[in-house]
Amino acid sequence: MPDPVYSIGHSRHEPDVFLDLLQRHGITAVCDVRSKPFSRMNPQFNRDELQATLWENGIAYRFMGKELGGRSDDPACYIDGRVSYTRIAASQSFQGGLRRVIGGMKDFRIALMCAEKEPLDCHRTILVSRRLVEQGTPVEHIHPDGSLESHDAAVRRLFELLDMSEDHLFLSREELVNDAYEFQEKRIAYEADDTDASVGRGASE
Repeated sequence: MPDPVYSIGHSRHEPDVFLDLLQRHGITAVCDVRSKPFSRMNPQFNRDELQATLWENGIAYRFMGKELGGRSDDPACYIDGRVSYTRIAASQSFQGGLRRVIGGMKDFRIALMCAEKEPLDCHRTILVSRRLVEQGTPVEHIHPDGSLESHDAAVRRLFELLDMSEDHLFLSREELVNDAYEFQEKRIAYEADDTDASVGRGASE
């Protein structure tokens, strides 16, 4: 089996705790997939501060929110004001981002980083990790306690969260998994507010 890509949420960790989680799993590069690499509540994870902390500890940093973020600035990626993960995933920018991550695995042990501590509440799982796994790259999610959860295990947990059965008389497991992703996307996908309304309207025209 090929080496995995990892995923992690910075949550409210102190810098030393976050570094320990990365170092515990041998991470040598962080790909920041936040669309906006800033945090008012946790300024230690603002782009410049985070990059400096990581570099000081021998970990590379790459901002990839333009390619792999969950808040696209492309109106074509919105339907009625809500971002569509399917449309993002089909974009050239997103596909190029995946290729960069997969190519970078030759030289780095990579962690995709976003804000949410729970992988299932984050696009890094429902959008990015899903597509990596579909292309044959395994993903391991790093939880706040340092434990690892495979993406397959996360999907099984998603079924439980949504109270869905993995067995169905008429639907294949692949179809059921797709349904689970779609249900969770509706729960977590970014919806443009009034200031971004023109983005959402343009997408549905």
